[in-house]
Formats: sequence, structure tokens, C-alpha cells
Amino acid sequence: MARRSVLFTPGDRPEMLRKAPGTGADVVVFDLEDGVAPARKAEARSAIREVLTDPTFDPDCEVCLRVNPVGLAAAEDVGAVAGPALRLDAVMLPKPTSADDVAQLGRLLAEHDLAVPVFALIESAAGLLAAQELAAAEPTAALAFGAEDYTADVGATRTHEGTEVLYAKQHVVAAAAAAGVDAIDTIHADIEDVEGLGEATRRAVGLGFDGKMCIHPRQVGPVTEAFTPEPAEVEWARKVLAAEREASAEERGVFTVDGEMIDAPLVARAEQIAERAGLDIGE
Repeated sequence: MARRSVLFTPGDRPEMLRKAPGTGADVVVFDLEDGVAPARKAEARSAIREVLTDPTFDPDCEVCLRVNPVGLAAAEDVGAVAGPALRLDAVMLPKPTSADDVAQLGRLLAEHDLAVPVFALIESAAGLLAAQELAAAEPTAALAFGAEDYTADVGATRTHEGTEVLYAKQHVVAAAAAAGVDAIDTIHADIEDVEGLGEATRRAVGLGFDGKMCIHPRQVGPVTEAFTPEPAEVEWARKVLAAEREASAEERGVFTVDGEMIDAPLVARAEQIAERAGLDIGE
């Protein structure tokens, strides 16, 4: 499942909740945390529940709910939103600092018969240092990195180049890769800065992220495009995976494609390209 573009939508805006899947985002996140003022949390919970339990709401994308942190209002969020025939695919947990936070959320979800994976959103120094255990926690399907809260926590200054969060991003990518889960890059806060968004997204691709969080529908297209492989890459991946199936049948570990020697790391790269392009690996 591709998670190239991850779009946040405020939970207290029901008209936006229903329109969000139409943006083309791979994941839409209905937000009960920072995107909603404290006085409107109850209203947002009600609005999200109404949308998620509406039988006519059947979007062609992954639907995620960002709850408040464990120990604050996560339990209230899950309890208020849960209901029969809930159209929910994942839950995002902000500000976790240990695997126990993810486990607690998993237990909350289980209490309401919600067997959905968790996106752990790392937003602090403690969370970053726990990235490996967060990624390896049983409910975790993705690690996301929130640069704004992280830099505030460590006292760093946000810059255009992003050198102040480079180590943190690399750490998140490595932890996610080691656990076999997705890595989602931070938002680009300036929605008018199309050029800067492109630069930031290309850097995220280069670092090994699988996707990027978006805060406005106009960011979805450029982000999705940047994480979508070029046609030449897709064709190469098709050839490699087809040749790999033949080689496996013949019990050969190394083979060639168009004169290029292919081994396990390149097969893994081809599988990544196929996944991002939405190909069936069995094609």
C-alpha cells in the first residue's frame, strides 16, 4: 500500500472531511489533535464519527484518525468515534515516547474492536531516541516525523536547508526500514511555497522516506508525483521482478537484466519501485 501523500484535515470541518479523499491523497488523516481547538474537540469527535459511520462514505484511499496523545485524550477520542461499520484504516498517535504508548493505544483500539494499525508520529527527542522500539511495536505500520514539534523540543532553529533535522530524519528512516514499516516525512508549513515543497520532497525521497505529510490539498499533487517512480524506473522494475521469478524457479540467486547483474538488494529496490507505482508484484 502506497503512502506517498498523507493529508491532514481538521476534524471539526465535516465538509472538508468528506471532500478530502477527492484530493487524490493516498492517506487522509482526520485530525483530533493540533488541527482542532480544545473547545471544539467534542464537536470534532461527533463530526468524524458521523462521516466514518456513514455507509455512503467509501473513499478510494486509506483513512486515518489522529487522536490526542496517550494519557491526555486518546481514550476519549477512540471511545467517542468508535461505532458499528466504522470506515477506518489506521490511527495516528502523536508524541509517543516509548513502545508502551503504542501498546496502550493498541489496547484502547482492541477494547472497541478496532483492529487497525498505528502510525507513530515522532515529535520529541525522547520519541526519536525510542524510534526503533516504536517502529518494532506490534501495531505500528509507519513512523512519521514531525519537525516543528521536534525542533521546539530540542531548541533548534528551523531553516530552509533543514540541517537541524537531518540526523532526526535519517534516524527515523533507519528505524522504519529495520522494522519493515513505512517512513513518512514532516509537513512543509508554507503552503504558498510550491518550489520549496518540491525541494523538500525530493530531499525526502533521496533520504529514503516513503511519503510526506501535507496540510493543504494543493500540496498533494506535487508530493505524490515526487514519490511516484518515473516510467523508465517502473519498466526496469517490471523486468527485474519478472526475471527474479524465473531465477527463483531455477534456484539462481543472481541473474542479469539488460546486461546488468541483479542480486537481492536490487530485487528489493525493484519491489519498492513497484509498490510506489502501485504495481502488483506478481505481474
